[in-house]
Amino acid sequence: MTKIKKEKGATEEEATGTPEKSYQELIANINPIAQPLASRKLSKKLYKCVKKASKVKRIRRGVKEVQKFINKGETGIVVLAGDTLPIDVYCHLPVMCEDRSLPYAYIPSKVDLGSSAGSKRPTCVIMIKPHEEYQAAYDECLEEVSALPKPL
Repeated sequence: MTKIKKEKGATEEEATGTPEKSYQELIANINPIAQPLASRKLSKKLYKCVKKASKVKRIRRGVKEVQKFINKGETGIVVLAGDTLPIDVYCHLPVMCEDRSLPYAYIPSKVDLGSSAGSKRPTCVIMIKPHEEYQAAYDECLEEVSALPKPL
């Protein structure tokens, strides 16, 4: 049981054993309720904003925690994973967001959402709260998420 050293030329894909999926492959696995779905560019911006927010501990993660703070009246951007099954787990959150006029968007992968929050565990919902340290990125994401067309 000795450790095997990785070669210097080994790519990240070979090191982790799981290849990076493209945006198109991730979109193939999303739920029928995943509207409004963020574009590839907006998804990357949201991942970066989640990463910055998690460094200063300004995120809420998980259905239970996000639901509790939406009910308490906290504001922020709600990011939902589009590949969560069963959908009954979190299908009530978009309605809650619309009632309280919170911006929300779906992204294709819960694994990527969890890893951008600094966790090895996938997560299906994250709320990004505003903070001075990443205000420019937050405002840009807020503007683009608010501009997404809402489902009927």
